[in-house]
Amino acid sequence: MSEIAIATRPSGVGPLVGRAIRLVLIYALLFTGAIVFALPFLWMVRTALMDYAQVQQYPLVWIPNPVRWENFREALGFMDFPILLRNTLFITLFALTGQVLSCSIVAFGFARLEFPGREFLFMVLLSTMMLPAMVTEIPRFILFRHFGWIDTYLPLIVPAYFGSPFFIFLLRQFFKTIPKDLDEAARIDGCSSWRIYWQIMLPLCKPVLAVVVIFGFIWTWNDFWGPLVYLRTADKKTLSLGLQVFQGVYQTYYHYLMAASLVVLAPVLALYVFCQRYFTQGIVMTGMKG
Repeated sequence: MSEIAIATRPSGVGPLVGRAIRLVLIYALLFTGAIVFALPFLWMVRTALMDYAQVQQYPLVWIPNPVRWENFREALGFMDFPILLRNTLFITLFALTGQVLSCSIVAFGFARLEFPGREFLFMVLLSTMMLPAMVTEIPRFILFRHFGWIDTYLPLIVPAYFGSPFFIFLLRQFFKTIPKDLDEAARIDGCSSWRIYWQIMLPLCKPVLAVVVIFGFIWTWNDFWGPLVYLRTADKKTLSLGLQVFQGVYQTYYHYLMAASLVVLAPVLALYVFCQRYFTQGIVMTGMKG
């Protein structure tokens, strides 16, 4: 009977069980990692919704009771939030526009146009990524002071219109995945290089443009060093500087500090959530062709 039972046992049961066990282990590991990475954010939300007594309470209380939504209004009132938000949005929007335009134009030239020394110049461009930003900070400050740009937004905006090597690399890699037949067909119809770039290439590279927008927005929105060095007047400060000042004054009021930090972080999270599909697609496709 045992031989008959062994003979009639489905041959695919073993591999299916092994595959199911591997999937359970993988998902358990991913779930554990997600909890570990999400814990600081959950702690921030939890603290932002508590009052001062609950934050100081021991043993720790995880669920706020009562929930204090007033913490956000009071914290933002302490740090002149409307002025800081206006300044940060102004810098971010203009710098982001410059990065998208300049980087996409340069990447289009490296990927779609033929000219002597193209590969050498591209390697020189990539080599600048190995140069730490702090190395050029003093010469840049001297240059901007000579221009009279100190205590203005120009040092934070104008450099974005000269491109970023990292973004140029991403865009070039994506442009190279687009068939050259589109360029040739457009040139037969009388299109110039500028028109090919503007009307054909840009509409096709939305995924990688989303990557540039997300990274550029995060770097500019969270920039602390640039505004700290170049801005002097209080009504020109950004959210990152305002949050640092708030932390210095109200450092023991953790519920207010977490509420203000959560509001500053909210636009970055919202942008990533809405552009997540394009972001993932752009990251994958930029590495498909060298």
